[in-house]
Amino acid sequence: MKSENTAVKSFIFSSESVGSGHPDKVADYISDRVLDACLAQDPRSRVACETLVKDGNVVLAGEITTEATLDFDALVRDAVREIGYTDASVDPVFNAETLKITNLIGRQSPDIAQGVDAAPAGG
Repeated sequence: MKSENTAVKSFIFSSESVGSGHPDKVADYISDRVLDACLAQDPRSRVACETLVKDGNVVLAGEITTEATLDFDALVRDAVREIGYTDASVDPVFNAETLKITNLIGRQSPDIAQGVDAAPAGG
């Protein structure tokens, strides 16, 4: 006779939903602006951009392969302005004018580029 495991397994499922202005949303918006700027100048760009936002700091990290010429500092400040963080008297810690921006974006590794470049179109 075959025995079946009928034990009920329990688990906890959790999730998070964040609203506008949350650091995760701000970070996503900045990363999207970097991607958009690359694609606007070079539609063949490959962009892996991560953004971290903490207090008055924005950290850009990742790898980008593009022929685009980008001013990351201006991109970040413009994105933060568009969201509405413009007035240091309202928010002296996080605003477009006083942000400390750290850019850790580099070129895509040659090994990854070789694999992507060699892949057939569409797949």
